[in-house]
Amino acid sequence: MSGGVDSSVAALLLKKRGFDVVGIHLKLSKFCNPQDEFDARRVAEILDIPFYVVDITEEYQKRIALDMIKNYALGYTPNPDALCNKLIKFGFVYDKLKDLGFDYIATGHYAKIKNNLICIPKDKEKDQTYFLWGIEKEKIKNIIFPLGDYTKKEVREIARKYNLPNADKKDSQGVCFLGKIKLIDFLKEYLPEYPGLIVDKNNNVLGYHKGYWFFTEGQRHGLDIKKGDGPYFVALKDRKENKIIVAKENDEILYSKKIKIDDVNLFIDVKDKIEVFVRCRYRQPLTKAIFDPKKKEVIFEKKIKAVAPGQSAVFYKDEYLLGGGIIKKRW
Repeated sequence: MSGGVDSSVAALLLKKRGFDVVGIHLKLSKFCNPQDEFDARRVAEILDIPFYVVDITEEYQKRIALDMIKNYALGYTPNPDALCNKLIKFGFVYDKLKDLGFDYIATGHYAKIKNNLICIPKDKEKDQTYFLWGIEKEKIKNIIFPLGDYTKKEVREIARKYNLPNADKKDSQGVCFLGKIKLIDFLKEYLPEYPGLIVDKNNNVLGYHKGYWFFTEGQRHGLDIKKGDGPYFVALKDRKENKIIVAKENDEILYSKKIKIDDVNLFIDVKDKIEVFVRCRYRQPLTKAIFDPKKKEVIFEKKIKAVAPGQSAVFYKDEYLLGGGIIKKRW
């Protein structure tokens, strides 16, 4: 129970279905907002369920935060939310709760489970399956997503009906463990300024940057460009030369036809090439592609814009989430 309306209504729906529910609030870092714990506790009191705060800051720092910093330093754009689901919520926490005798773990994610596979929920605008590709397949049978058949509007209406105090609370934004701290300010605590050049595809100098790790492919704002007639987007990060290569909206260098992925996790058995629909960024439109499991390569039917190594490439077929991997290289 994060303190938000989604996990609160998820707990309420489970109790109404007859489950013996226990609320768990995870303390992930020193940046966590105390109000979230307070709100979660108030909801638990209203629902009359046991409530516990579990401090996993050390585990989170080791498994998520340090990994994120390391990958930014290497020039990647990691996805901490996907990694958190894989290693923390449905990893470390899941294993601890199973050891304690719990039968299921439930969250407020907008997702569904059908035929022992994760599926796209009713509310397509809130679909969070993109962040769930890394869950171990054998754990799905012990996971419940109570909000899968509800829209966000319906969830808030349920919260109001039962007088939950966070019914109209705003959704949290950004990286979960940072609270109100901006990502770039967090990174600056660990990664120093490393000045370099901003160049176009022809190596013409357009401006300067303070560290390639503060930027991501596809980024438009925050570029210190003094020359040229943009707008420009980050196309590539040259770690060896400490350069950021930028391009205009329709420049080929911004687009990719093929990607190489690693840390592949699939919910179905795939031995040969398979046609899938792929999403390489949250909320990005699905793109038809061919996935080659032997080469760990994805070839898109048509080129897509702003693929960022370090992000997740997530596979779908019809309503089902098939799995995914971490983007390592693009062409």
